Amino acid sequence: MPGNPEISNSAHTNAAASNVTSAVETRSITKRYDSLVAVNQLTFSFAQGSIFGLLGPNGAGKSTLIKMLTTLLPPSEGTALVAGFDIVREPREVRRRIGYVSQMLSADGDLTGYENLLISAKLYGIPRSQRTARIAEALEFMDLASAAKRLVKHYSGGMIRRLEIAQSMLHRPGVLFLDEPTVGLDPFAKQAVWKHIRDLRREFNATILMTTHDMQEADELCEKIAFMHKGSIAIIGSPAELKTALGPEATLGDVFIRYTGAEISEGGDLRDVARARITSKRLG
Repeated sequence: MPGNPEISNSAHTNAAASNVTSAVETRSITKRYDSLVAVNQLTFSFAQGSIFGLLGPNGAGKSTLIKMLTTLLPPSEGTALVAGFDIVREPREVRRRIGYVSQMLSADGDLTGYENLLISAKLYGIPRSQRTARIAEALEFMDLASAAKRLVKHYSGGMIRRLEIAQSMLHRPGVLFLDEPTVGLDPFAKQAVWKHIRDLRREFNATILMTTHDMQEADELCEKIAFMHKGSIAIIGSPAELKTALGPEATLGDVFIRYTGAEISEGGDLRDVARARITSKRLG
């Protein structure tokens, strides 16, 4: 069958063979709400210094998984290692080593960019003697130095997102979690955020886990992608592997359709839809 989840198994085998250290490793992690299983026995990993994409429809379990990995929510069963520390037994150590940018607006519009970063520096426990230099570095890195003294409510959407990423990186975390980092941004602002995500990975060797509904974004940024559906991982692999396994003309959108829906009540199933899209592209 095209696109078999064995892609995931071979990826794990290769990683184990090369002794790649994992930045995040889940071990049968599960979250239940009474009879609802939001995340079901997930076991996967990805390497340090990589950008990992978590994709899937609303309600697939992505947000619940991230909340567990960032210690905001305890798992019902299983556990995970983040930056080498157990989220159940060592949550404080995990929190010291991660950054998190939620989908919801977190910057204070009534403060300047500098003031927002100063508050974050204090919350992260950055020593007073280092705060000015860290903030200046973050502002420069995110191309916000000229706007440091402006109120954030006068920033564009892209500037606010870059400020929030700067806040999350002040303490130089090993793992950064980005929840839909470019949602609602125009194409120009989106490209700017993509550039800075790549720069974070290159300059700081940051490991990044990001969720997105933008297939182009996942294809452009991520070395490895997991598609979630109903609390489970339906398929995992590199964008190239996933597309090639489905067909020579397949896109990540086709992979999404193939693996994140059970069936269509009338007119065939999702496999038929994916095949029809691939055929129509081939025929022009």
